[in-house]
This record gives sequence, C-alpha cells and structure tokens, in this order.
Amino acid sequence: METRVDEVAEGIYRLNTKVPGFNFNQYLIVDDEPLLFHTGPRGLFDSVRAAIARVIPLARLRWIGFSHVEADECGALNHLLSVAPQASPLCSKVAALVSMTDLADRPPRALADGESLTLGRRSVTWLDAPHVPHGWECGYLFERETRTLLCGDLFTQAGGSDVPLTEGDILGPSEAFRAEMDYFAHGRRQDAILERLASTQPTTLACMHGSAWRGDGGALLRALAAALERDVH
Repeated sequence: METRVDEVAEGIYRLNTKVPGFNFNQYLIVDDEPLLFHTGPRGLFDSVRAAIARVIPLARLRWIGFSHVEADECGALNHLLSVAPQASPLCSKVAALVSMTDLADRPPRALADGESLTLGRRSVTWLDAPHVPHGWECGYLFERETRTLLCGDLFTQAGGSDVPLTEGDILGPSEAFRAEMDYFAHGRRQDAILERLASTQPTTLACMHGSAWRGDGGALLRALAAALERDVH
C-alpha cells in the first residue's frame, strides 16, 4: 500500500490510503506546530508515516488529533507517538476522561467545547458533537485560516479516493453508504449540532473517507441534516 498525498487547502494535506472496497484519510495541517487529524488503523502505520515524512519531518509533528475513539481514527496513535517525540494526543475532554488518559502513551491535551488552539499563524477550534454521527466523545476541528472543517465520518464515501478534492456531489454517495450501514446514532440533539457546524460556514470539508469537498459547506451540512430528518419521518 502507498498513501497518496495531496494539498486540499493552503497548507492542509490529505493523506489517502486505499484498501479493498474502502479508503482512509488523514489530514496534516502544516504550521509552527503541525497537527495530524486521524491516524489510520495500525495496519496502515508504515504507509502513513512515510506519507507524513514526505511533507514534514516526523520530529516536527506536535499534535495528533481525532474525532472519536475508533481504530481508524486513533488506532495508530501510540505508533506515531513513538516516532514523533514532540507530539501529544489532542481530543475532547470526554475522550480524555473516558479513554485517552489510559490508552495513550502520553497525556492528551483535552479541548473544551469551543476552545481554540494556536498552531502558529493558524488556529483550530474544537466543536463538541456527541453522537453525531457516533461516540459520546465525538467532535470536530475547524481551521479558520482556510475555513476547513475536519468533519470525520459525516460524509463517508466508499469511492472517491482517486479524487483528492471535489466540488461535485458527496452527499449522494455518503447517503448511499449509510443506507447499507447506518452508522449514525440519531441522537436527540443531532439537528442542533449539525446547524452549529454549518454556522461556521466552512468552504472545505475534510472528509475521513473519500474525497475532500469544496463549496458552501454550511448548505451541505444542512442538506445532510434534512436527509437525516427524513429518516425519522
């Protein structure tokens, strides 16, 4: 396997690895304190490590973040910590409380809802999103400089890995995937959480599976909310 590297917004790189029938993305934000969002599962570690090293030296990596505790989100976290001596885990306060203070080989930096972290000239803001799509500890990072929402599993596309960044339809493919395997928790606050994410007015959606997307991210997140609401009725 080889992990492909493409810049999808200024200074933000999509690291994509294809496996049979699926694909995994990590996103690397390059700044004074570089941040990797998602680690991939342990089986992809060697390929992902090599991809990071094509962009920055691993010794420069400072933060390793993820949306929620799941193998493809943070399975290779400790592997990366072992080769990135300055790096620390970055997660929600809930993730730190229930999992990461025990699972991670270094203490995590836990971000509160709405808390920002400065990476250099950029900053990222953590947005709690419990159970959207799944996981009590779930949340996302919004990078203000490029208006990029690191949106995890919200628009999971089984295909699309060969197209790093698209302005085409990703809701249709992601809804088709959800029809086969409904991974949303359908919690009570789902609509309010999606509206809050939409209100950040992202112009790039950094999806964990499939193509990253460029356009009116607020409108697309509201369209997702409407599709989920139709399921209820």
